[in-house]
Amino acid sequence: MVADDQTVVREGIVMLLGLLPGIEVVGAAADGLEAVRLVGEHAPDVVLMDLRMPRCDGVEATRRIRTEYPATQVVVLTTFADDDSLFPALQAGARGYLTKDAGGDEIVRAVEHVMSGQAGLSPTIQLRLLERLSASGGQRPPAGPAEPRVLPDGLTAREAEVLALVAEGLSNAEIARRLHVSTATVKTHINNLFAKTGVRDRAQAVRYAFHHGIAQPPGAPIT
Repeated sequence: MVADDQTVVREGIVMLLGLLPGIEVVGAAADGLEAVRLVGEHAPDVVLMDLRMPRCDGVEATRRIRTEYPATQVVVLTTFADDDSLFPALQAGARGYLTKDAGGDEIVRAVEHVMSGQAGLSPTIQLRLLERLSASGGQRPPAGPAEPRVLPDGLTAREAEVLALVAEGLSNAEIARRLHVSTATVKTHINNLFAKTGVRDRAQAVRYAFHHGIAQPPGAPIT
């Protein structure tokens, strides 16, 4: 099964898969919620999952599928190979991770690998994992700050971290440098946290951060 919110991309992947030996496409979803529903209906062996999708993104859809339908494996197929995309997807249960420049042979290998219980990672992703493991001294890469409590409105730890930096007055470019991610990734986090919290601009976001204790106003005592 294929899940991708861009119609042209989704139809192109379905067409490509239809030409590959040993693969039958049983469904195509335009977002994460539809992906979870179609997995329940069709019980596919593997889902090729995009990450950036409306209503329910690929990470959350992967988590739900692996929890509710553990017989279905997930291979991420995305444009993004940054840490903020890669590690949450793997932690959610994805067994494979490819970027969209992968060829048909690479997709087939990834599907075969996850079906046989192996990881279906592209060479680029394998190198990225090795680099991160080397940089962290063999420890698991950090996934953001520890959450001392449940965050409000379904915010993730990374979204809360970005919101705290917004409250510090940092620009998107400054936040990207601080977190070692792209500005596009920062914009995605900001759009997501705006949608979840209902704030309309950065000023409201700062007030929200202060109100919920995600950031402290200037001059406030450190607790």
